[in-house]
Amino acid sequence: MPIGVLCNVLAVAIGGAVGAKAGKKLSRELIDKINLIFGVCSMGIGVCSIVLIQNMPAVILALILGTIIGVQTHLGHRIERAGQKLAGLIPGQGQVSDNALLVTAIVLFCASGTGIYGSIVSGMSGDHSILLAKSILDLFTAMIFACSLGMITALIAIPQAALFLLLFACARLIYPLTTPAMIGDFKACGGLIMLATGFRIAKIKDFPIADMSPAMILV
Repeated sequence: MPIGVLCNVLAVAIGGAVGAKAGKKLSRELIDKINLIFGVCSMGIGVCSIVLIQNMPAVILALILGTIIGVQTHLGHRIERAGQKLAGLIPGQGQVSDNALLVTAIVLFCASGTGIYGSIVSGMSGDHSILLAKSILDLFTAMIFACSLGMITALIAIPQAALFLLLFACARLIYPLTTPAMIGDFKACGGLIMLATGFRIAKIKDFPIADMSPAMILV
């Protein structure tokens, strides 16, 4: 039973719905300052994951090659268009004005190292603790994103559910092929992307995090 996956998906859906309703009552100043805090939290999570690195050259090479693949295949633009199509499913939503924030939210909820690894561990061993911990953070993160993006944030739970359930189902095939060193490098690569995500959320530097995501496969 994918309890961890379902909890994480529900956390994003509920957080997005609550944030979309409450966002109208919050001041722009409060939303901006909370975004900065979540940016710092993302950076902190990234740093904690980066220290697990086992083979630095492999992680760096995967990140570089992965970004090249992402840019050449226009992955970021494809995710952006998919997000706009999701927005079209919501009556009255219209086009999302902040495409960069939308892409950040999709990558953060669907392609984070913690979520991918947590889904595999959950499917292989039945240990849902990683995804349950992520669910708590995602609940509040979705609320903050929804203050700016609206109800589209809740719908991000749909592709997230599809990806995580697929990983959960394939876990018994994937996990036995890995080693502790590979898992450490995988988490470290995800940590670097989380660090870049934090910079983007805090509006310090607009890293191409969607284009960086193929590195998670290569590493």
